Amino acid sequence: MGSSKTFDVTAIDVEKVEEGYRKTYEKLDEMLPTLAQGENWLADGVQVVQYQGFWLPKFIVQGIMLIHDHFNPRPTDIILSTFPKCGTTWLRALIFAIINRKNYYDFQNHPLLSSNPQDLVPFFEMLIHEGGSTSSIESLPSPRFLATHIPFPLIPKSMTSSSSGRFVYICREPKDVFVSMWHFMNKLRAKELAPLSLEEAFDFFCRGVTFAGSYWDHVLGFWEASLESPNKVLFLKYEDMKRDPSVYVRKLAEFLDLPFSAEEEDEGMVEKIVKLCSFESLSNLDVNKNGNNTPGKGKHPGTNSDFFRKGQIGDWRNHLTPQMVEVLDKITKEKFQGTELSFDLVSY
Repeated sequence: MGSSKTFDVTAIDVEKVEEGYRKTYEKLDEMLPTLAQGENWLADGVQVVQYQGFWLPKFIVQGIMLIHDHFNPRPTDIILSTFPKCGTTWLRALIFAIINRKNYYDFQNHPLLSSNPQDLVPFFEMLIHEGGSTSSIESLPSPRFLATHIPFPLIPKSMTSSSSGRFVYICREPKDVFVSMWHFMNKLRAKELAPLSLEEAFDFFCRGVTFAGSYWDHVLGFWEASLESPNKVLFLKYEDMKRDPSVYVRKLAEFLDLPFSAEEEDEGMVEKIVKLCSFESLSNLDVNKNGNNTPGKGKHPGTNSDFFRKGQIGDWRNHLTPQMVEVLDKITKEKFQGTELSFDLVSY
């Protein structure tokens, strides 16, 4: 990836932008000079600003504002919410397979075998830009299944009300999140630039300067929402799902009002979905090893293989210094103090 233009999702034909969208863009342009400016992990022109307490790229803020101003939620919407590198791709595949299991009963011809999960479940804050109107999102059949990294406090009230759709949130132990994000951002970084050092990335992460704001604030927002509205927000942990995926596939299906029938259980449908969507299965598919993932239609730029690294628990041990571990664990304990939310913060 040679420049930041692959991230310029707002670079669309002005003539095709609807008047309402144009007004939203103008509103953001007026607001930008009043927002604090920050550096970013890519360091190649992607502007990062502090918006309502979260450090976010300009194009994400733009997407959030478009969603607030123009998106019409449906009661059947399913929103997969994550902080980056917490298992988004895996959960995309699992939920897609659960929802569509009656449409693709023959797993030998399943869409996940020939399409990257990003192709099947678009990113909300990117898709909202497509075509300069809401036409791309409005044309999706119900139930619409969208993925997002937007922090819960920045999601419109129209989407979080009891009459709108549901959210599935997955979080992950912060040390693994940081290491995975560091690797991922270096893959997306412009080739003419030196790789971002672990130390630089660590400083960004601890200060909450990422593509989705502070990791800890992001997790807490959805945790609190899940306590207030457990029928609307399902809160999951990556580590729990890795240890016993079948249990959580059933839990996901029940939350989505699509429980497995006795016949499906007897036929091993749960186990088939777990196997189909496993890291080992998905990462070894030709489409995910060799396919290119050009931006557009709600997708990140880069190659499909960028979204598959290790998927392991505890890989941070191969990268972080004891001092880094101490700092991250301290922040986690302080941020989550007084809540019932915790991780197994294991040191070396």
